[in-house]
Amino acid sequence: MTGILEALLHHDGKFYQTVIILVLAALLDYLIGDPRDWLHPVQVIGWVISGLTQSLIKTTEKKYLRRIAGITITVIILISNCVLGWLIPWLLIKVHPLLGMTSQIILLASCFAARSLRNATVDVLTPLDKGQIKLAREKLSQYVGRDTEELSETEIKRAIFETVTENAVDGVTAPLFYAIVGALIPSCGSVPLALAYKALSTLDSMIGYQKEPFTDIGWFSAVSEDYVTWLPCRLTVLTLAILSGRPKQVLKICWRDAPKDPSPNSGWSECIYAAILGVQVGGINTYKNTIKEKPLLGDPIQPITSEIINQALRLTRICFLLWLAVGVMLILLVS
Repeated sequence: MTGILEALLHHDGKFYQTVIILVLAALLDYLIGDPRDWLHPVQVIGWVISGLTQSLIKTTEKKYLRRIAGITITVIILISNCVLGWLIPWLLIKVHPLLGMTSQIILLASCFAARSLRNATVDVLTPLDKGQIKLAREKLSQYVGRDTEELSETEIKRAIFETVTENAVDGVTAPLFYAIVGALIPSCGSVPLALAYKALSTLDSMIGYQKEPFTDIGWFSAVSEDYVTWLPCRLTVLTLAILSGRPKQVLKICWRDAPKDPSPNSGWSECIYAAILGVQVGGINTYKNTIKEKPLLGDPIQPITSEIINQALRLTRICFLLWLAVGVMLILLVS
């Protein structure tokens, strides 16, 4: 087996190597995900973003300077992650080809969050299904931004469903999309683009808020993330609509409801799952004691249950596997 892998690492086996990296990274995420005790690339990205942002907030007061700073931070983070995603494997390949390949598998797997979404779901639903609602609220608070102290069982399940479906794109299908695009670009590879996208997504989640002190510093990363997620989001919606067997019906609901959401992507991501599974999301949420009402997406044909949430996770897994298969075929065709 080792001899076969080493043979594929030669120049003539470049595309086969890329396929192996993609498939093994997907398998690694499915089997292991992100062990909590391990240092994750996103943690490192988060530390850098936090350090840069806090320094600029303290030293920059004028609006236009903060906007320039926001652009600078975004560009630095994107380029550095793209370069490191290429440089680290390249240096390790010099030590041993298999070491370089292993580093690419691990880095790429860290960009996928399918297992993490599943683990978070189990972490909250397990106590909830046992009637331990207080523990379920505490667990949920680790994964969502809304206040959880007073949530009912129904509201907890809605929060889980919304988290699972909103993050299906930026945590699962979009990183895979950019990994495939990178694999099709000569001398690039899957890791640099996937890691750059993950960095941009992290930027958006950390500083992409429409409130102080991030209004000016975070605006560019938020807009950039919206743009680069737009295409993989629409492709995800289209894929899921086809998988539902009722594409016309579910897309009609999406066209009706998704544009109501202020986000150009999360509304579509949540709505396609709601339309397929016959549930409704949105409504009133509380964030740090501030009430915020989100538009209603989908029709309340049935309540959100644990099984419905698991069905949403299965839809994401099927979509991911289908894209992976298509990506592999495209890479082999290019070769």
